[in-house]
Amino acid sequence: MKQLLRTNDPTIIAFAKALLQGEGIAAFEMDVNMSVLEGSIGILPRRLMVPSDDFDAALRVMHDNGIDTDG
Repeated sequence: MKQLLRTNDPTIIAFAKALLQGEGIAAFEMDVNMSVLEGSIGILPRRLMVPSDDFDAALRVMHDNGIDTDG
C-alpha cells in the first residue's frame, strides 16, 4: 500500500474515498483512531492509502478533481 494523501480535513478524505470508490479503487484510511484520541482538534493528520498497483490511477483521479496529494 502507498500513501495517496495526508490531511487534517475529514471532508477531503471523504471526497477522495468517494471518488476512488467510483473508479473501483480500494482505499484505506489510516490514523483515524489517533485523531479521535487527540480530541478532534485536528492536529493529527489522517492518511489515505491505496494498493501500490492502483497508485498511479488513484493519483490521476485526485489531480483530475483538484485534490492536492503527497505524490
